[in-house]
Amino acid sequence: QVQLVESGGGLVQAGGSLRLSCAASGRTFSCYAMGWFRQAPGKEREFVATISWNGGWTYYADSVKGRFTISRDNAKNTMYLQMNRLKPEDTAVYYCAATPTTYYSRSRYYTDSNYDYWGQGTQVTVSS
Repeated sequence: QVQLVESGGGLVQAGGSLRLSCAASGRTFSCYAMGWFRQAPGKEREFVATISWNGGWTYYADSVKGRFTISRDNAKNTMYLQMNRLKPEDTAVYYCAATPTTYYSRSRYYTDSNYDYWGQGTQVTVSS
């Protein structure tokens, strides 16, 4: 089992940058594929990015590709989301998630129900 805690959210102007962190407890962090999801007010939670257990692959939603970078440091039990060129439509609560399951279809990692553990979320607000 793993517990996740996000940090790094805040208020930023459009065009600015933020880096989110997701700190994990437990010694088996490196066994989990990780993901970032977000939920804007009145909308469904949506996939943002995912990374394999060793960082060997990463996948992004089209809406953030080229602007966001997901990474992880297994020695620090931490995952990151570097967000550049932020837009007002990026405003949401951002959640990190973990799954110990290896899916052979990468699309399975885009679905929130395929993750077993979740953080409490961190608010990101982008002003225009």
